[in-house]
Amino acid sequence: MKQTFERKKFSSDRLELIDRCNAIIEEYQDQGYDLTLRQLYYQLVARGMIENSQKSYTRIGGLVNDARLAGYMDWDMIVDRARKTVANAHWNDPSEILEACARQFTIDKWANQLMHVEVMCEKQALEGILIPICKKLDIRFTANKGYSSQSMMYRKGRYFSNLLEDGKLVRVLYFGDHDPSGLDMDRDVSERLKLFAGLAKSSSCITVTRAALTMEQVQRYQPPENPAKITDSRSAWYIKTYGQSSWELDALDPGIFKELVEDFVLQHRDDLLWDEAVRREDGMKEDLLSMAEQYRGE
Repeated sequence: MKQTFERKKFSSDRLELIDRCNAIIEEYQDQGYDLTLRQLYYQLVARGMIENSQKSYTRIGGLVNDARLAGYMDWDMIVDRARKTVANAHWNDPSEILEACARQFTIDKWANQLMHVEVMCEKQALEGILIPICKKLDIRFTANKGYSSQSMMYRKGRYFSNLLEDGKLVRVLYFGDHDPSGLDMDRDVSERLKLFAGLAKSSSCITVTRAALTMEQVQRYQPPENPAKITDSRSAWYIKTYGQSSWELDALDPGIFKELVEDFVLQHRDDLLWDEAVRREDGMKEDLLSMAEQYRGE
């Protein structure tokens, strides 16, 4: 929604850049996504509309702020995923909560599957793209926010241990930047998950597969380059192997994430068991909706 809070004058160059920002925003909106300022910035860089520099990023941040205040840009489409408000849910009458329960009701459609599939991502900023597809496929998503905490890895490892005792195998799909730390994080996740699950490093009961970014994807999609961080303790190995440039996940088109997750899930899912679970869930939802309608009629 566009709302005007301040009157501002823009040069023709700034108006043109606002139009280009809005075109990208509309592309995301058409696919059902919102985006962060950083994602918008990288899309502008990837399309050759602006240079890739800290000065340019700051400039875009100021432009987006001014454009939103002046009513030139949709407030709802640029989001801050790091700051959230927590509040209790409220209802006007019991029939409303019954209907909400029916809409939200889901069973574990992976309960009878051999594989347990999850998605992890280095960056919380990308959860707006990854959470919808993970929800659709009924798999768990975790934003690790860099190297994940020991507490999270311990809890996840113990959870996986219980799954292994039930006869399941665990398959984790991982998304990380292509930089010195980002390329090391999936190794770190794999080793700590196995440690806390009581497995050897060589065990295949838990596997962590890197979905992105890979050098093959960098060459294929050509996302904007960033200088590799020489202050990172892993930079010497990285620069020797890949050179001075690094690349961020944020620059990839949302459709790429969706395709990678869907392909991975389909490789590990028994569709006959899945379809049976979906039918069972649909029947239970119908029962709940009938209960809500009966209550409303009383």
